[in-house]
Amino acid sequence: MRIQVRVQTRQLFPCFSTNRTRLIAGCLGAPALAVGAGTIGDVWDTHKDGGLAAMFFIMSPFLGSSLGPVFGGLISYHRTWRWTMWLVLLVGGPLYLLFIPFMKETYKPAILKKRAIQRGTPLPPRPKGSEALKKILTVTLVRPVHMLVTEPIVIALSLYTAFTFGVLFLFFAAIPYSFGTQYGFDRRESGLVFCASVFGILLGAVVFGAIDRTIYKKKYEEAIANGRKVPVELRLIGAMVGSFGLPLSLFWFAWTCKASVHWIVPALSVIFFGFGMMLIFLSAATYLVDTYQYLAAASAMAANGLLRYGFGAVFPLFAIQMYTNLGIGWASSLLGFISVTLMAVPFVFYRFGKYFRERSSYDTIKG
Repeated sequence: MRIQVRVQTRQLFPCFSTNRTRLIAGCLGAPALAVGAGTIGDVWDTHKDGGLAAMFFIMSPFLGSSLGPVFGGLISYHRTWRWTMWLVLLVGGPLYLLFIPFMKETYKPAILKKRAIQRGTPLPPRPKGSEALKKILTVTLVRPVHMLVTEPIVIALSLYTAFTFGVLFLFFAAIPYSFGTQYGFDRRESGLVFCASVFGILLGAVVFGAIDRTIYKKKYEEAIANGRKVPVELRLIGAMVGSFGLPLSLFWFAWTCKASVHWIVPALSVIFFGFGMMLIFLSAATYLVDTYQYLAAASAMAANGLLRYGFGAVFPLFAIQMYTNLGIGWASSLLGFISVTLMAVPFVFYRFGKYFRERSSYDTIKG
């Protein structure tokens, strides 16, 4: 009966097939992630408390990505995979309705326009028709892509974070495969391995907060007291520290995930992946927001997200094939060699970031 009802529902409502509803869910959820960086730049002074604000904003989806396999494995083991969706709806739905009354506009031009209307101040002429559409498409679609192919800062940091994000999603398939073939783990036990990633993410957030408070804020206050500008490249210190975590984790996992080694040893390696991933993303986000400021920060982060989610979508597609053909050791080592190459990104921009900022075609912070 259940199968018959399901078939009839698909025949009556073909637009609600699984793949299409996933596309709709992605389209509806994407703006919240895309505008987050711009909102942080609107509300907080990124040189003072913006680092911590960005930390909590970025930490939340990464914690969700790591906690998802934990809860998903437990729920689907005892129930069905549909209950993973019900859990998100039961928790997220009421919270969304609760926060709606407190949501306010943060974009400066929109606030000024509303204030001018309330005071009866004449508004500047606005583009109409095709000119307005052209401006919207340029800002929302063309500018992020243009930054992704013309801005060295955006290109390099987006590639680094995209690779890290891709490996995270690749682990969703690689960890169950590796622990299943070597230790006989089921999906519930494989999901619990991601608790190590959660611990690493929290540890990375704590380290980033300590760097922000003890190094960056101290340098910022000293620079302001002496009438100077603090170099935004100080935001990359966290990425420089975290860059060691990725290759350490991947090589550790590569050559310890075998039946002759206790399962806790490769599981512990995932801590360093979460640690390095968190520091790299937090540093990249705060650096991009500080560099491009509120006018282009959202576009820079949108460009970063475009490449990041592209990698996140593609990497799981070849995970099992790669681990089956190369073996766990060499498949993880290949990712480790790539992460070693990308380690240079934060160090290069820490040294030469000012050079690239001053030659940017966008309104970046100078000095």
